[in-house]
Amino acid sequence: MAADLKERLLPPKPASAVNLREASYRPSASGRPPFQGVDVLGLKKRGQGLRSWIRVDTCGNSQIIEVDKFTMMRRCDLPARDLRLLDPLFVYPSTILGREKAIVVNLEQIRCIITADEVLLLNSLDSYVLQYVVELQRRLTTTGVGEVWQSDSADLSWRRGTRNLDNVFGNTSPDYLPFEFRALEVALEAACTFLDSQAAELEIEAYPLLDELTSKISTLNLERVRRLKSRLVALTRRVQKVRDEIEQLMDDDGDMAEMYLTEKKRRMEASFYGDQSLAGFRSTDGASISAPVSPVSSPPDSRKLEKSLSIARSRHDSMRSSESTTDSIEELEMLLEAYFVVIDSTLNKLTSLKEYIDDTEDFINIQLDNVRNQLIQFELLLTTATFVVAIFGVVAGIFGMNFPIGLFDDEGAFKWVLVITGVCGVSIFCAFVWFFKYRRLMPL
Repeated sequence: MAADLKERLLPPKPASAVNLREASYRPSASGRPPFQGVDVLGLKKRGQGLRSWIRVDTCGNSQIIEVDKFTMMRRCDLPARDLRLLDPLFVYPSTILGREKAIVVNLEQIRCIITADEVLLLNSLDSYVLQYVVELQRRLTTTGVGEVWQSDSADLSWRRGTRNLDNVFGNTSPDYLPFEFRALEVALEAACTFLDSQAAELEIEAYPLLDELTSKISTLNLERVRRLKSRLVALTRRVQKVRDEIEQLMDDDGDMAEMYLTEKKRRMEASFYGDQSLAGFRSTDGASISAPVSPVSSPPDSRKLEKSLSIARSRHDSMRSSESTTDSIEELEMLLEAYFVVIDSTLNKLTSLKEYIDDTEDFINIQLDNVRNQLIQFELLLTTATFVVAIFGVVAGIFGMNFPIGLFDDEGAFKWVLVITGVCGVSIFCAFVWFFKYRRLMPL
């Protein structure tokens, strides 16, 4: 079982084209091949501008497609600068952009384009990309997304009832979310899980190393702590960027409403069918669409009825769109709040670790300051003792002068000179020590 799971999750080995062909037909967790419909041996060269993308539709089916940059721009209605964020050759900070027909997601290893009908990821040998595809397929095949979205009041009441049940049973991944939100949720979960795992690994490595440094200060331990702190700063910056991006989306209702792609697609289809029905009403009323009718000859009752129908339809569409937009913003905000709490918890872990490193550095600095103070005290005592010993040198220099002194004739005079000089030296040394303690230059 473990070997089968490892075979499904790990990326294929890029040893030859045969391995890529086998990986393209390998079954996923849902029982279907993860990548269908493309012969990997027939890939074109990079110089022609084609890139390999993994496409996952709303039913969980996945396949590998070859699309160039301009075709992808027209397909998803995206500018070139948004596609540049997905380029694996460049390192960009984490970004979530809501566009007219797509959501551009750049979260750590997950770089994808989410539309109302599909998810497009850059084909990569990274295991996190394959895990994202497998997890998204599992969630899409567990509960169908296409059966969830109904129209108008029945859909809204069903969603409210489902939300109440979710509040009772504590379901964190509700089934009433549209396709783009579920794909975004899997991307957020993958990014938050990846960053949290890195933070946990850093904690496991950091705390024993810091405890060892407090007991034994060495150049090797200091170098290891320096590298650890560099990794911590880099990881904190990445986590902070993801947190700021989620917080920025939560603070802007317009950006959240822009990301509601399924609702916008449904409105466009409803508007299209409404225009067709209105055109059919005009044709059944006797007026020709191809040949315009003079306003003088047209009956006033039909024009009044058409105008009243258009006004009522526009009011109904505006009220329905405002209600659904408010509801969708609430749903997306709840989704973002859940992962904001997760990424904020990861940031708190890193902040606590940074504070622990700072406290360790302060403790080490206090220890070094204490040793430095002891050295200064020892140097002060040594200087005082040197001064006392210099007194003996002065006495020896005086008695070594070349002139007669009567004290030299006494046999016990040398002993008395030593005693008196020693007592004076000790007295001077004790006086200096008392002065140092009086001025609090020596705490001991």
